[in-house]
Amino acid sequence: MLRRERALTLAVLLVLFLLPQCKRQVIVERPVETPAEELERGKAMQAPQRPSPSEEEAALKPRKYPGIEGEVLESSLLKDIHFEFDRYDLTPEAKRILAENAQVLMEHPTWKIQIEGHCDERGSNEYNLALGEKRARSARNYLMKLGIAPERLSIISYGEEMPLDPRHCEEAWAKNRRCHFVILSK
Repeated sequence: MLRRERALTLAVLLVLFLLPQCKRQVIVERPVETPAEELERGKAMQAPQRPSPSEEEAALKPRKYPGIEGEVLESSLLKDIHFEFDRYDLTPEAKRILAENAQVLMEHPTWKIQIEGHCDERGSNEYNLALGEKRARSARNYLMKLGIAPERLSIISYGEEMPLDPRHCEEAWAKNRRCHFVILSK
């Protein structure tokens, strides 16, 4: 009996001694912003001066794309978003950029855009085409939450076929995991 009491006392002392040594993990949850709040934050973060209409017209660059009849227009006003490896969920940075893009689209209500999903070279062609489509769909769904009409948004996946950076390294792959926005009609 005495042996049991000593063992129990020793165990309790050991726990009491080790307990303060354990580090507590503090989890800080950031408040979740609604798409409308993100849109407002995107407006506040924009540069105060927008280009004039003539400067905006000059910023539109025609480009021929495979699979699209005629030319599309690229605009420096619509920014690309990027993704983590093998992911299609939107990062906070991607949501911020999409809020800015939504603001540009609201300022140009006649623009119809195409959202291109791109991947890096890793993975099979079929897998990357499917992943590129999921990325483009995520961006389109978020823009719709921000108030952009679905008939103004189309998607396409190029998978790994149109890399922004043709090198074979992590830096290039990170650039290639993206959604790119082009104007189909204005």
